Amino acid sequence: MKIGFLSQPLTGHLNPMTALARKLQSRGHEVVFIGVPDIESVVRAADLDFVPFCENEYPLGSVTKKWGAVANLHGLEVVRYTARELTPPLVRAALEHLPEKIAETGVNALILDTLYRLLEIVPMHLRLPYVQIWNVLHFDFSGSTPLALYSWPYEMSPEALARNRAGLQIVSEFREPMNTWETRGGSGRVIL
Repeated sequence: MKIGFLSQPLTGHLNPMTALARKLQSRGHEVVFIGVPDIESVVRAADLDFVPFCENEYPLGSVTKKWGAVANLHGLEVVRYTARELTPPLVRAALEHLPEKIAETGVNALILDTLYRLLEIVPMHLRLPYVQIWNVLHFDFSGSTPLALYSWPYEMSPEALARNRAGLQIVSEFREPMNTWETRGGSGRVIL
């Protein structure tokens, strides 16, 4: 089986994804990473095949330039900036180019970084098997526990549950740019 990997172009995401890719490769699967040019050196250092995509939108050096501002942010500012400024254009470019790269590489299954939001639409549309890998602490969107972004203790009191729901609302507002998309035929709304 030929398996394609897609990961956020960040060390904390690439390290576990390349480890998983190497494990699958050691079990006889053909593996190829599909990613922006900046991750090529990391992928090749892991002795994995690499195919670039989104080269026009993300030429070599662009990840450092675009993500560099995060180094000066703290706490929820990081989440807000990433969700509003960094992720939407990356996902738009990936959605545009991924079907072509799947055809070009001949992959017959995908392993996707869950935080590369909405990419599962492509394998669903192509009826291609896929798996999503969660490379960060789990987010419980039920409100029963505090999101991993907060340092709040686990409590079941009505006040704690209300606090958890308020925390979810803040994060939901950060994600709003990903919920509304321009489509070729006009405005579209994606419910996440």
